[in-house]
Amino acid sequence: MFHLIKRDVILQKKQLLIFIPFILFFIFMDVHPVLTFLVASVFIPFNTYAYDEKAETNILLNSLPYTRKEIIASRYLGAIFYMSIAIVLTSAALFVFGKLFSLSDIAIGSGLFLLFAACTFPLFYILKPGYITTAVIIGFIVLSAMGPPVVLYLAEQFSGITDFIMNLSIPIVYTGSTVLIMLLYLLSWGLSTAIYQRKVF
Repeated sequence: MFHLIKRDVILQKKQLLIFIPFILFFIFMDVHPVLTFLVASVFIPFNTYAYDEKAETNILLNSLPYTRKEIIASRYLGAIFYMSIAIVLTSAALFVFGKLFSLSDIAIGSGLFLLFAACTFPLFYILKPGYITTAVIIGFIVLSAMGPPVVLYLAEQFSGITDFIMNLSIPIVYTGSTVLIMLLYLLSWGLSTAIYQRKVF
């Protein structure tokens, strides 16, 4: 399984050369650190999916001595691994250029990435190749633009729930959010595995 994760790095080595300039662009544009961490985390995993979609790599992967469960596991574990690397590099870049950020920014950015990944990874095994990357990019842009206003609107409409959450201690909020996001991520992992097991290439 480690070799499958390593394969993604090899395939994306050219893309990795533009990773730092890509992140620096967001930093110089004074984009909020949360969005910067989110975009950085998305970069490698979704580039890999986009490459595999064009090259129809699933046929090759299924000819290798790996089970389909291992192939899916490498995707989900690899996403967490690359997210961790992206966070370290982005944090270093923000620090070097004197941009303020907090652990909360990292936590929220990471949580949003895992949530977005949980929602979109199964699409790569459901939708027809050729449309998936476009759908994911559009979804990401829409969520980035519409997400905050929608959250604020819902917070106003469901003030009782909002007040309840606001009265909770910060550790409880972060712990609860982490558990919920990881649960959704695991459910997504299971769904992708179930779909991929039945898929014919």
